[in-house]
Amino acid sequence: MTSTGFGFQVTATDGAARRGAFETPHGRVETPAFMPVGTQGAVKAVTWRDLEQVGAQIVLGNTYHLSLRPGDELIARRGGLHRFVNWSRPILTDSGGYQVFSLAGRRRVTEEGVWFQSHLDGARHLLSPERAVDIQARLGSDIAMILDECVASPGDEATARAAVERTRRWARRGRDRFLALRAGGVEGVTVTNPGQAQFGIVQGGVYRALREESVQATLDIGFEAYAIGGLSVGEPPPVMYDVVEYTAPLLPADRPRYLMGVGTPWDLVEAVARGIDLFDCVLPTRNARNGQLFTRTGRLNIKNARYAEDERPVDEACGCYTCRHASRAYLRHLFMAGEIAAATLNTLHNLTFYLDTMRRIRDAIVFGSFASFRAAFRETCTARLLD
Repeated sequence: MTSTGFGFQVTATDGAARRGAFETPHGRVETPAFMPVGTQGAVKAVTWRDLEQVGAQIVLGNTYHLSLRPGDELIARRGGLHRFVNWSRPILTDSGGYQVFSLAGRRRVTEEGVWFQSHLDGARHLLSPERAVDIQARLGSDIAMILDECVASPGDEATARAAVERTRRWARRGRDRFLALRAGGVEGVTVTNPGQAQFGIVQGGVYRALREESVQATLDIGFEAYAIGGLSVGEPPPVMYDVVEYTAPLLPADRPRYLMGVGTPWDLVEAVARGIDLFDCVLPTRNARNGQLFTRTGRLNIKNARYAEDERPVDEACGCYTCRHASRAYLRHLFMAGEIAAATLNTLHNLTFYLDTMRRIRDAIVFGSFASFRAAFRETCTARLLD
């Protein structure tokens, strides 16, 4: 247990796979866990009630986007993000570091921080390590991420090293600011969640020596827990798995390990096999809006004409609202007609699939059957594209 009240305990292992739980001011999260992405204070196409019903334990919010609209100071005046959106379970907020990668055409990185040109009105905004901490303090998330520099893959070693070194310097500044806020020493910054924890981020691209260097530098600063960043940014999956395999064991065993921005259902299983506890990704919601659904026997593209008169549910083994109430034929009709209901029903199913996969992983670890679960998952869920 740390001074913030954030605590983590491993309750079972099966090889490198771990089952555990961490405590936050807004509740307990059983791990391995997947976080639906609520970029602007909402998970696209579904309501907060839907998220509770599909079993979401924790969601992710976006520091950069929320600071622009509606603004972190407005959210602080409304009592913080939990109260503003009326979600009582845990929230993790990223730092804006991913936008260094995804908005490369609209930003400039300096030692001071990242200058972004707003996609809303063109105004220039500086996101410094300190400002990223202040924004997240106002938002009041349970877990706040430091600002890091995420670079695209493939990238040369010199670029990756520069990002590692800048991330280290920014991490020190971000941690100092976080501790100053905790001590009440920063005037004008409203802290809406005094129990907020802060995670450090390991960078280094695909270079083992840089990853090891980044781990040590981040551990030397000291955070409540640690994340592996800079993956799923263009490198092949086997390379990503290799990086996770040699990086995860370097992180403390008594803290959760968060793999940022990953990934496909198979990525989750493979990362758990390498010791990862926490994930986020837009894939289940984005793919749902594009008509791709995940099932226990493969991926299904609902827009395909073969489903025009198919009365079966998306997945006969799934108990979600969509599978209990809508046929493939109806879902295809909604998608082809451009009905908003298509995005909602598809998203409910995909999120259920992801969250149920995590539940099955947790159970398999407890029963010592994770290896057989992993083999069966490879055989069914990853091998076939049902279109």
